[in-house]
Amino acid sequence: MEHLENRQKVLIMIAVMSAMFFAAVNMTIVGTSLPKIVAQIGGMDYFDWVFTVYMLTSTITAMLVGKLSDIYGRKIFILIGIGIFMLGAFLSGTSQNIIQLILYRGLQGFGGGMIMSSAFTTVGDLFAPRERGRWQGLLGATFGLSSLFGPTLGGYIVDNFDWHWIFWVFLPIGFFAFALILRLYPSQKAKEKEPIDFLGSITLTIAIVSLLLGFTWAGGKYEWLSFEIIGLFSLTVLSLVAFVFIELKAKSPVLPLFLFKNSVFTVSNIAGMLMGMGMFGTIMYVPFYVQGVQGESATVSGLVEMVMTIAMVISSILVGNFITKTGKYKVVGLVGILIMAVGLILNSTLTTDSTLTILILQLIVIGIGLGVNMPVFNLTVQNAVSQKYLGVATSAMQTFRQIGGTIGVAFLGSVMGARMENELSNAQQADMPAPPPEVTESMAHLQNPQVLMDTAQLESIQNELPAEMSPVIEQFISILKEALNSALTTVFLVSAVIVTLAFIVTLFLKEIPLRTTNDDDEEGAVEHQQ
Repeated sequence: MEHLENRQKVLIMIAVMSAMFFAAVNMTIVGTSLPKIVAQIGGMDYFDWVFTVYMLTSTITAMLVGKLSDIYGRKIFILIGIGIFMLGAFLSGTSQNIIQLILYRGLQGFGGGMIMSSAFTTVGDLFAPRERGRWQGLLGATFGLSSLFGPTLGGYIVDNFDWHWIFWVFLPIGFFAFALILRLYPSQKAKEKEPIDFLGSITLTIAIVSLLLGFTWAGGKYEWLSFEIIGLFSLTVLSLVAFVFIELKAKSPVLPLFLFKNSVFTVSNIAGMLMGMGMFGTIMYVPFYVQGVQGESATVSGLVEMVMTIAMVISSILVGNFITKTGKYKVVGLVGILIMAVGLILNSTLTTDSTLTILILQLIVIGIGLGVNMPVFNLTVQNAVSQKYLGVATSAMQTFRQIGGTIGVAFLGSVMGARMENELSNAQQADMPAPPPEVTESMAHLQNPQVLMDTAQLESIQNELPAEMSPVIEQFISILKEALNSALTTVFLVSAVIVTLAFIVTLFLKEIPLRTTNDDDEEGAVEHQQ
């Protein structure tokens, strides 16, 4: 595909970016909408699973599809992915409770993993490594644009319409993307058939699921040293050991382990995983600060995050072109990570009295850092491997990043819940007033932080209580906001530490020249680039 006419390449990339936008916007639209959705259908204890299950299923799919697409081509998997994703989006809009929403989002994830994996790999099919920086930057910008439209529109919809429409409003783009891919994307002749590594895929799935459940339940549902959590982490280790053994023996491993002999591949994946933890932690928890602590609407929350995504889009495009022109990427990665870490540290200083202007300025810093890093690690992985391993290597990068995001959201959610529970416990022992017996039941609702996410529900509870209780009500709300703020700033600080670890890892990234053609497999064979 590298030798196609430039016009056809551009048209194919437009089609691919349309598919990617459709998948990404459906992922990001949930961020600002989720607090209001949870307030209406319940399930505060499971809110992070709406996001986590998507990341889990897309991670599982991406890894297997990467290997299969190296054999059968990318087109079929993008089309199947779009179809599954559209079905999941439609069903998500019909959800009556949090469990249904989680299940349907999981279905979306299966399709999303196919789309994302194939989209980033297509860049490697069409362009040589030296040219990919520009296009990886544009893919990053596409993701950024989805983050721009998604949260803003999602917030507006849940504030003014039925929340179910957040899953239906972009379905026409899915049909459009499907038609473009079907018409423009050239069919690729299947290579010699290879056996599918089912055992490797199953053991990898078990490892991911057990790891996720361990981080999700630890410190909340179960103690960290409980039998259940230790059992889950033990299952993770055993599954990984079995996975390694299976991959060493498999004729066509889902993830060839010799790829990890390449230091560029290994360092890039570790750094990408850590960045995923920090990035998705920010995207998920900023709306809780805007809506829960500041008391703003979901629409305002979307507008606040819009500024961050604009910064991300602009920096991603500029950096992509810079890498294409100069061929340098290591210093770009280090600078981007450093900027993001600074932004997260600034976010950890937020208080209940902080202005939205301060938050916006800090989010711009985080957005710049995110955008700078968007083109880097996909490019380093693709440049370090032979063309015949392009799909599996790119999918591995996506998988590690999504594992990072999955673990990050689950772990940070556990941190947030534990810190908030501790803050409320301290408040009850210290200065939280005891309500009169006749209003105890109504006041009990105010002790649930979930009520802070729904202004209408909060006002309804306040109106039900006697006027003379107003000072007590205000004190309750103030204590809740302080507890939520303390929990969120802890989340941002932990995210900053994680991103700092990514900076340290990236210091060990070996910078090798970006190849100028895809036809140099023998020179760039991964086995020889230690």
